[in-house]
Amino acid sequence: MKKYCRYSLNAHISDHTVAMTSAVTVENKWVLGARPRTLPAAIVPVAVGAACAAGVQNTVWWRASLALVVSLALQVGVNYANDYSDGIRGTDDVRVGPVRLVASGLASAKSVKLAAFGAFGVAAVAGLALAIATSWWLLVVGAAALLAGWFYTGGPKPYGYLGLGELFVFVFFGLVATVGTTFAVAQRITGLSIVMGCGVGALACALLVINNLRDIPTDREVGKKTMAVRLGDRRTRWVYAALVVSAFALGIVAATVWRPWVALVLVAVSVAIAPVRRVLRNASGRDLIAVLGETGRLQMVYGVLAAIGLILSR
Repeated sequence: MKKYCRYSLNAHISDHTVAMTSAVTVENKWVLGARPRTLPAAIVPVAVGAACAAGVQNTVWWRASLALVVSLALQVGVNYANDYSDGIRGTDDVRVGPVRLVASGLASAKSVKLAAFGAFGVAAVAGLALAIATSWWLLVVGAAALLAGWFYTGGPKPYGYLGLGELFVFVFFGLVATVGTTFAVAQRITGLSIVMGCGVGALACALLVINNLRDIPTDREVGKKTMAVRLGDRRTRWVYAALVVSAFALGIVAATVWRPWVALVLVAVSVAIAPVRRVLRNASGRDLIAVLGETGRLQMVYGVLAAIGLILSR
């Protein structure tokens, strides 16, 4: 019976994957592989970090554009690297989520690997320019980000397979991107940027948690021990809800201690209700793809409102 259920699951997912592949072949496969739905995780921390620098003396705003290039290129590079590494391992052979380039045969493993290195190269060049304009210690941070991006699912012992992916996302697409942007613009690290970086990082983690919640059945089959696999379905759902609530709680802290208008982020609660409700009501499989999109929108709305509030209170 267990073998039959596994076969049925794999056959169902494989048929779905074939259908999705046919549907996307007319689109730009590289845009697909860049996973546009994940890009808010790169844009929001830079916007919030720049807004944290508003009102600080001697700010240099053009540096924020370099920080945005670094963040976006790093995100795209991580996405391609994940596609490549999971593809050659066979982790993506059966999926419920969006099609992956290597596993679906839309692109060769070599070309996806080159695309990842190309994106990482763009991030490195922009990061070097930013370090020259500000401080050389940013090179150390940038190198750590690039290595973490590759070894998330790459190398002999990828830490993403050990349940540490959320830590990477929180640190680099939360704290580092937000605080790093504030430093690049104002050459100062502030308590405000650290708190807001934690809020942004919580929502970035929520995106990954939903992705991994959706993939629990297939990840368990291939031995990919994400945090969701380790915690199990129910506890992972509560982690998602806790991350969303934490983002708003940190916004309130920032509004109370530093800039009152940051309380505008509470407007985004209206956007958070639907995905949290779906998750806590046991949405699964393809339904979680919609939740992923809703969580991305939540992060964008939260980021825009936070940035507006930070600027208004400067």
